[in-house]
Amino acid sequence: MSIGIIISVCAGILFGFLFFPAEIKPFIDNASGFALYFLILTVGIELGNNRSVFHRLRVLGPKILLIPLSIILGSLAGGLLTGIMLGRHIGTSLSIASGFGWYSLSGIMLTRLANAEIGAIAFLSNVFRELIAVITIPLIAKHLNFLTSIAPAGATSMDSTLPIISEATNSETALIAFINGFTLTALVPLLVPFFLNF
Repeated sequence: MSIGIIISVCAGILFGFLFFPAEIKPFIDNASGFALYFLILTVGIELGNNRSVFHRLRVLGPKILLIPLSIILGSLAGGLLTGIMLGRHIGTSLSIASGFGWYSLSGIMLTRLANAEIGAIAFLSNVFRELIAVITIPLIAKHLNFLTSIAPAGATSMDSTLPIISEATNSETALIAFINGFTLTALVPLLVPFFLNF
């Protein structure tokens, strides 16, 4: 699956660079949005058909929140370490890391709250996080475990990477991934400005 994803991304870049005129971009944006919604719909249908997943979630209870908490701590630790290595302000580094893969929001927020350079760094670091997640999720699910495969996705585990997680794991993990993504997505608008002023 990872090889297919890598080939698809590379082919998309090649076709976009060589063949597609700029005028078609709005159509592609709309088409990819509809494709994403359709994929999420199919994941939802699969989850709805597997009622035992919801029973298992009730058994797990609040322990489910350990996954987003771990991802938050790991992301912030990575941001802190990277900031120290690059000689960046700690608050700025933590703010960029707290985008959790939601590149569109964190990039715009930091452009407005800080400056265009910080916004661009946030945008690119979170785009790369999502690309790395797309490639590594199937590998982590296969060679480590299903729950660990949610970590690279961050906030995107409720939308763009949810179909990949669902395909590489099982219904229970997909539902946990959705809850994780929802939790992190809700925290991004709070943590980005919080850490910027840290």
